Parts: sequence; structure tokens; C-alpha cells
Amino acid sequence: MIAIAILSIITAYAVPAYGDHVVRGRLTAATALLKATRERLELAYSDNRSYAATSGGGCAVAAFSDPASHFSFTCTLASGGQGYTLTATGNNTTQGFQYTLSEAGVEQTLAVRAGWSSASLPVSRFIVAKE
Repeated sequence: MIAIAILSIITAYAVPAYGDHVVRGRLTAATALLKATRERLELAYSDNRSYAATSGGGCAVAAFSDPASHFSFTCTLASGGQGYTLTATGNNTTQGFQYTLSEAGVEQTLAVRAGWSSASLPVSRFIVAKE
């Protein structure tokens, strides 16, 4: 009986902590993909002097995704292809999180789950852990 009580107490703390650990890993993967995509866009800009695709419109990089991160990604052009905003929006287990990254390198957290941050959103950094 005592063993069951101890196991119940451990489980009550371990399961939520593990869930937060998994979410933090997915948040880090999403922000890393935003940064990697920014690098690819900068390379395209150095070749074409525009962030726009040479044909078909849209951003110069191919559609990007990472199903394992549980985020959907979009690229929005601005200023006639001279600017962009990359956006990562959480879904499934990362529902409620949203990040952006611009051509100027401005990282923003637009939304987080309740209880993850006491900061007034949006903030000019990526929040990837509970604060």
C-alpha cells in the first residue's frame, strides 16, 4: 500500500514535468527552423536581391515544414520582396504558441500557453520555457 502511494506521488509530479519537457523540445525545434529558414532566405536575397521567388510569387525558399515540431510555418513577403515575416504557429501539443522572425532579425513571441510566461506579449525574444 505504501509503495502504491509513493508511486502515485511520483507519477503526479513526473508526468506533467515530462510533458513540459517534450513541449520545450518542440518549441526549440520550431524556433531553430525559423532561424534556418532565415539563413536560406538571406542566401536567396544575396543571389537575387529579393526575398521573393523568381517565379510563381511567394517566398524564395521552398515550402518548409517539420511535422515532429507540431508547428505550421508560413512566410509572408513585405515591401515588394524586400522584407518578410516568418511565422510558426503551434498545433496539436504546441497549441497556443506563436513565434515570428523578420528579415531584420527581430524575434518575437506572439502567444504562449497560459502559465508559461508572465511577460506582456508580444515580446522581442523567443520564449521556449516556462518563466
